[in-house]
Amino acid sequence: MDFDIEELHEDIRQGVRRVCADFPDPYWRECDSAHRFPWEFHDAMAAGGWIGIATPTEYGGGGQGITEASIMLEEVAASGAAMNGCSAIHLSIFGMEPVRRHAGPDLCREVLPRVAAGELHVAFGVTEPDAGTDTTSITTRAVRRGDEYVVDGAKVWTTKAEQAELVLLLVRTTPKEECERPTDGMTLLLADLRAPGVDIRPIPKAGRNAVSSCEVRYDGLRVPVSRRVGEEGEGFRFLLDGLNPERILIASEALGIGRVALSRAVDYARERVVFGRPIGQNQGLAFPLADSHARLRAAELVIREASWRYDHGLDCGEQANTAKYLAADAAFDAADRAMQTHGGFGYATEYDIERYWREVRVMRLAPVSQEMILNYLGEKVLGLPRSY
Repeated sequence: MDFDIEELHEDIRQGVRRVCADFPDPYWRECDSAHRFPWEFHDAMAAGGWIGIATPTEYGGGGQGITEASIMLEEVAASGAAMNGCSAIHLSIFGMEPVRRHAGPDLCREVLPRVAAGELHVAFGVTEPDAGTDTTSITTRAVRRGDEYVVDGAKVWTTKAEQAELVLLLVRTTPKEECERPTDGMTLLLADLRAPGVDIRPIPKAGRNAVSSCEVRYDGLRVPVSRRVGEEGEGFRFLLDGLNPERILIASEALGIGRVALSRAVDYARERVVFGRPIGQNQGLAFPLADSHARLRAAELVIREASWRYDHGLDCGEQANTAKYLAADAAFDAADRAMQTHGGFGYATEYDIERYWREVRVMRLAPVSQEMILNYLGEKVLGLPRSY
């Protein structure tokens, strides 16, 4: 890895900052409070070609890697857009990685150019009400009938289901008890969310309300076999090509939120005068902020290693999970310390700290909890006995 600053990466940062400058905090405050999707922001990013940054050039994209996409999303988050801004566009990046790598050429030609242009919104349908992070225990079932699959089941926390036309849907085509391994018998389908047999209901939640998270029920949904991604029964293996970049991109978004929260706290600590001196002169405030800076910098290095390994075709499970774990914790602590630095004003909506705090908190839960990451590292990296 080369730690010199790359001109391309600096160009990406500057370009994204120019777009985001038109969408200041009051814009995101209003979208969040009104539960309104940020269409203006989405369309501006699409017009600049940013949504297709990691889509191959043959499909109309920028042909860059997850590294470049992670830098883009870090800057979106750091602009103050936080998760509301990133969630409006990031599924079009990591959600399409399994399609790009494993779908047939006809399906790629049909879907990827529209995704890259920002015309086609996609969702990611994996988590279920009962299975949760126990992905091998999903019960959404797809039965093949001729040239179609018939899908029945339910998913939860499907981001952008209300806006999306298609969902990358993980289903069981063979019951778990009939499989040699728990990860066998699952299949990826690119299903139509606007077809009969789909019921979408938003889930009320604490934050990131400009972009909905939904419960989606499938009752006899018909999906053409031509919309299958890769071979039947191999869906879990293909899904990993979306999960690792998802962790990397979420880590980058957490880093961006940590950056903006820390920046606002530092500015406030310099300007706020109490008892005749700036509050930032007090080590009780200065030390936690300096510690957050150090922890964010450490998380950034792991993110860069993880994305570099992914882009070079190397195994990156350890690095991607570690990046998400460290960045989520460091960013939440930065936002919490920013709120403490602001005192009561940190709780006020006009300062936006509480919005960063609410949005970054979810990153310790999703797309995978901190505890499940520790399970992964303990078993897969340290070789400890499986605990669950």
